[in-house]
Amino acid sequence: MTLTAIAALLCTTAQAQAPAAPAADMDLARFTQLESQWNDAHLRGDADALDRLWADELRVVVPRMTPLTKTEALSVFRSGRMKFLRYETSELGVRVYADTAVVSGRARRSRERAGQVVEDDWRFTKVYVRTGDTWRVVAYHASETGP
Repeated sequence: MTLTAIAALLCTTAQAQAPAAPAADMDLARFTQLESQWNDAHLRGDADALDRLWADELRVVVPRMTPLTKTEALSVFRSGRMKFLRYETSELGVRVYADTAVVSGRARRSRERAGQVVEDDWRFTKVYVRTGDTWRVVAYHASETGP
């Protein structure tokens, strides 16, 4: 193969891969919006919004709590026992695999429970599944970031 043929092949390959960046940008924008909906729903204590974001088979695993199903997690929100003062996510990473997406990042939360304010600084992973045009969370796992 000549040098010209190799250069042409490299250019063709680079051009064929170029559309991936806009798709990745669209995925990041889509899941950044879903993260905003998640965060806002927590801040407002909006169980109905969370119900729409969460799949029926949701499993929540977070520090210092027993694993929760969707029904159990919604019950906590509807009880009013916990009020979020801050709920922010950052450092998002998004990977989409057909109808499944894995979103990871950092969550910083402040919540009031039983008159005490608790600060959380977590790394999290969410697994979304797409049904039709709707993405819903089927798994949420968080761990403490450490000192």
